[in-house]
Amino acid sequence: MASRYWVASLPVQGSMSASSLWNRVQEQISRHSFDTPLYRFIIPNLRVGTLDSLLALSDDLSKSNTFVEGVSHKIRRQIEELERVSGVESSSLTVDGVPVDSYLTRFVWDDAKYPTMSPLREIVDTIQGQVAKIEDDLKVRVAGYNNVRSQLNAINRKQSGSLAVRDLSNLVKPEDIVMSENLITLLAVVPKYSQKDWLSSYETLTSYVVPRSSKKLYEDNEYALYTVTLFRRVADNFRTSARERGFQIRDFEYNSEAQESSKQELERLIRDQESLRSSLLQWCYTSYGEVFSSWMHFCAVRVFAESILRYGLPPSFLACVLAPSVKSEKKVRSILEGLCDNTNSAYWKSEEDVGGMAGLGGDADTHPYVSFTINLA
Repeated sequence: MASRYWVASLPVQGSMSASSLWNRVQEQISRHSFDTPLYRFIIPNLRVGTLDSLLALSDDLSKSNTFVEGVSHKIRRQIEELERVSGVESSSLTVDGVPVDSYLTRFVWDDAKYPTMSPLREIVDTIQGQVAKIEDDLKVRVAGYNNVRSQLNAINRKQSGSLAVRDLSNLVKPEDIVMSENLITLLAVVPKYSQKDWLSSYETLTSYVVPRSSKKLYEDNEYALYTVTLFRRVADNFRTSARERGFQIRDFEYNSEAQESSKQELERLIRDQESLRSSLLQWCYTSYGEVFSSWMHFCAVRVFAESILRYGLPPSFLACVLAPSVKSEKKVRSILEGLCDNTNSAYWKSEEDVGGMAGLGGDADTHPYVSFTINLA
């Protein structure tokens, strides 16, 4: 599957028919650039309207294309991120079950969705409205998903950070704590390489410390977590003495109800995240197909309008899709130019050489035929 395609239209001139020109295009590409995929891009007879309306529409086409293309890429990137964090295998993006590259190269206008008798401006406005609604929906859905992710990340940071700052509730059991009218158990965060100092000194940091009451509960790369039991009335003195020796006493109150509530909240957030991720991914698959379909119809309108402005009325042109390799691009450009038989070719080339007009299609290069690029990735 190519990720970059050209959509081009060539004028059907004189007594030549579109079918004859298509045969010439196929023959020339096959002979001089055989490795370039080539497909006919069938555009129905759309409603032309007035020249003024076409000119006004042409001014907006490039900007509108940038918007629609941008939304399609935004959804695609969201799909890639969701597939990555979910650990699921990347799926081929489709439009109604058809791979996107096949949808492009075998494009068929959906007359039920976009009636060909509608004014071109109305079709473009409909496409923009549909895509804008999908983009707004995407923002809301992603915000809801990211909100749950942020809450989970905050909990995970509390539970996985350093002992100096992390939540201790899942490290302490009820039997580790002594709480009475006279006695209290404190939790001390001791630097990993100062544990011997702690064990040899904690009983003497203040009076009324219960001998041999310190027990190690947990150890990470930097610190160890110890309990120590003492009389309540000397707790503040113990905290001060411990801090002076480089030991941190963490404020902690064991609450089984709060701990159970926190556990249930964590489980709920994990379920919500999985549910939101799954529904968002399915929505993105469907919405990408809708946006891509709208984008291809927009491209058809763009080719139609710009071909009339370039070649005149009545509409008489051949539209095609090509996927040349980088090394073949210059050769393919030359083939397409040769098929134009346009007396203005020298004018277009001279303008290109001096960096003159941009093409009607909005691309940086200027050619004697309508041409613009579709980037699928």
